[in-house]
Amino acid sequence: MSLLTLTEGAHHPTAAARRRRSVGFGPALAVTFMAAVACYMLLPVYWLFVSSTKSQGDLVTTSGFLTAEWHLGDNLSALFAQQDGIYLRWLLNSLLYAGAGAAVATLLAAAAGYALAKYAFRGREAVFSIVLGGVLVPATALALPLFLMFAEFDATNTFWAVFLPSVVSPFGVYLSRIFAAASVPDEVMEAARMDGAGEFRIFRTIALRLMAPALVTVFLFQFVVIWNNFLLPLIMLQDERLYPVTLGLFTWQTQTSRLPELQTLTIVGALVSVVPIVLTFLLLQRHWRAGLAAGAVKS
Repeated sequence: MSLLTLTEGAHHPTAAARRRRSVGFGPALAVTFMAAVACYMLLPVYWLFVSSTKSQGDLVTTSGFLTAEWHLGDNLSALFAQQDGIYLRWLLNSLLYAGAGAAVATLLAAAAGYALAKYAFRGREAVFSIVLGGVLVPATALALPLFLMFAEFDATNTFWAVFLPSVVSPFGVYLSRIFAAASVPDEVMEAARMDGAGEFRIFRTIALRLMAPALVTVFLFQFVVIWNNFLLPLIMLQDERLYPVTLGLFTWQTQTSRLPELQTLTIVGALVSVVPIVLTFLLLQRHWRAGLAAGAVKS
């Protein structure tokens, strides 16, 4: 081999080296893209936090993305003191609607999905097709029919008018059926039956534990949907004491032309209303990961 050939080989990378560089460039590009998307998604939260730290005067005279004199503590005090602490009542209402509603919806979805996945009965596929159709129907299209139904029973402007529609989750039933079919072995169910376990006990002690990661996802999804629900409470409720936080903040926002100080309280209230969702997501994500890891070890 000549000296010229060796010199050219030293200056021209091999195909393997070029492939290694191209493979290393791909993840870096993906991480950069995801970081840019994350910053874009968090930009409204940043604006919300910065605006919540300003006084009413600074809010209208300074840029929304630039900080000013710190007034977050005063704003929070004014928020919880407004109208004898009505915001705290709205917050507790949202926690009750979303927490209890998501829990009941998850349990019902788990039972329905498990039954559709593990029991053969006439009309099973038709029922599942109806459930899939329910996933495609927007909630706004159901708000008026629900109002008319509750009005027939004189149940509007009550807690149940918002709570009962929230416990129905077609998406939860769909996800539960898919996960039950994949994670609950028929052999385990047959072994439990041979040991004398009834169907409800099998569902309660075996299926629910194996379906736990999917059920956490269903709960989180339904919690966020109920928490952000606005149209149904708007149609159903007239009593401010029953309002969720979304509807309560909306009523304040509609009064800002008459009471300008409510603009700051609305922004601070929106910031506080994000905290329960973030905490719920973080806590449930940890349990979801633990459930996945436990399932991987057992399998």
